[in-house]
Amino acid sequence: MVIGRRYREGDLLGQAALITGANSGIGRSIALALASAGADIVINYKANRPAADALVRDIASMGQRAIAIEADVGEEDDVGRLFKTAMEYLGTLHILVTNAGIEFGAPFSEMTLGQWESVVKTNLTGQFLCMREAAREFLRRGVDPKLSVAAGKIVCISSVHQDIPRIGHANYASSKAGVMMLMRSAARELAPQKIRINAIAPGAVKTEMNRHAWESPRAYERLCEIVPYGRIGCPDEIGQAALWLCSEAADYVTGTTLRVDGGLSLSLSSEENIRN
Repeated sequence: MVIGRRYREGDLLGQAALITGANSGIGRSIALALASAGADIVINYKANRPAADALVRDIASMGQRAIAIEADVGEEDDVGRLFKTAMEYLGTLHILVTNAGIEFGAPFSEMTLGQWESVVKTNLTGQFLCMREAAREFLRRGVDPKLSVAAGKIVCISSVHQDIPRIGHANYASSKAGVMMLMRSAARELAPQKIRINAIAPGAVKTEMNRHAWESPRAYERLCEIVPYGRIGCPDEIGQAALWLCSEAADYVTGTTLRVDGGLSLSLSSEENIRN
């Protein structure tokens, strides 16, 4: 039995990781963090191929293998092709980070079915489809003790709004609440097979998705008033959290949501309408 194992540099050496929505923001930082620990990386993207190709080059310069694969995670056929191509390139997968997500806000009484379905399709169904494919591969391969004491690791990127209502974004908050229960249900079912599944719930993080909330001095000041720790987060901090959850140091952690939010979830009310 391995007890009290600590994170070591190169902890993910020889392991292969697939990160969805990895060509920008939080996904990009997670890809770089896992590569820095020795993982080979599959970069999934839906748009902006040049950014994905640039990330491939950055990871290659670190001495790790990387490939960029375009796929819409909300489409079952695309997800099947994504995983097939990834495993043809890397042989297998040991880590999945389901990061891809979108938002289309509207007042509740004006929200269209299209706005609802598009967000739920990407943010929740997309995570299910990718998690299912990863679980199938982990179960097929089993534990490789030379690489990890786990058969596989999955990290779901959620949001503080999995717990906190969000005005004008009922579709987004509902999708993230669904991610929480999807993660917990799958974690309970697959733990006996040594598959660990956890989530990260970021708070206010400096990404393009929520640029309006931090790009002006007044917006940033207001955000800092809401966040108890007094500052906005950066994508690299989410990357480091994901790295720990994927490492052997977190081998006894499954079915848990790690909130990386500067205390935002402790104080944010449904009246404070910011994007995360």
